[in-house]
Amino acid sequence: MFKSLFRPKQQTRKAASTDGRVVYAVGDVHGRLDLLDGLVARMTEDFQALGRPDKPVLIMLGDYVDRGAQSAAVIDRLITLGGQARDGHFDFRALMGNHEETLLHFLDDPMAGPSWVEYGGGETMASYGVQRPVGRAEPEVWEQTRQAFRAAFPPAHETFLRQLELMVVYGDYVFVHAGVKPGLPLERQVAADLLWIRNEFLDNPHGLKATVVHGHTPTEEVFIGRQRINVDTGAYATGLLTAVRLDGGEPKIIQFSKARAA
Repeated sequence: MFKSLFRPKQQTRKAASTDGRVVYAVGDVHGRLDLLDGLVARMTEDFQALGRPDKPVLIMLGDYVDRGAQSAAVIDRLITLGGQARDGHFDFRALMGNHEETLLHFLDDPMAGPSWVEYGGGETMASYGVQRPVGRAEPEVWEQTRQAFRAAFPPAHETFLRQLELMVVYGDYVFVHAGVKPGLPLERQVAADLLWIRNEFLDNPHGLKATVVHGHTPTEEVFIGRQRINVDTGAYATGLLTAVRLDGGEPKIIQFSKARAA
């Protein structure tokens, strides 16, 4: 369903600095807890094999919810990972995706519901035990659904989502969910572009002296270019979740694959 978004794999790029850190950036999870758990285990093994005395950085690039069946459990796992980071095991940075933004809009406005369920929000509702309206529901039905969803949505989950970051920078790498608006410096980037931009960013040089690491646009293969790295491999549909390890050398791709859930 997203073949029109595929881009060919680019082979060469110049290595960039991470300010001495080992950084793992994870693509769009979309309710696939099984893949997230498997990939976290792979990244843990990878870092242990490096034998470094410092601690790594784990960056989640957004879109944790929708489409897959385990959105609530994914948020639970991310909160747990944040707790482990506070205990000193690693640094944890979680970015907001456009799907998290839409979920938060629905918590505040019932009329955000119809568009949300078109893009997988119904699966997220179900993961919290709430049934989506059937057919073209009236506004009062959506308000009832919003109230039921808010009642089922744990306060800790809302706090986690509302504290998500829009952008993280380590050395020569900029981490965002969707991309950046070409021609603008980082300090002038706005949330709408960081969360939603697609072709304008994918098809044009962004002009930053940095490599932008992002998800949002699913591809058959990880895209590694001089200006950007895309690690969204469509986990909810393909059963393949991807991360990239960045440490000042060549990027290393780490993946966990599982047969698509029925």
